[in-house]
Amino acid sequence: MMPGEESTNDRLLTPAEVAEMFRVNPKTVTRWARTGRLQAIKTIGGHRRYRLSEVRKAVDAANETN
Repeated sequence: MMPGEESTNDRLLTPAEVAEMFRVNPKTVTRWARTGRLQAIKTIGGHRRYRLSEVRKAVDAANETN
């Protein structure tokens, strides 16, 4: 991988992008991060970002329980 090139699975998603994947409100995603249901990375500005690979695992787990 070249410097500056992002691996697709390591791409960081915004709460809105994650919410779209789960079909929930972005505030729900933020609440999940606060309670530990999803692992979030905080940016220098204090915003939460989520790794695509972690979100995919959570989506798969949610689909298995349904």
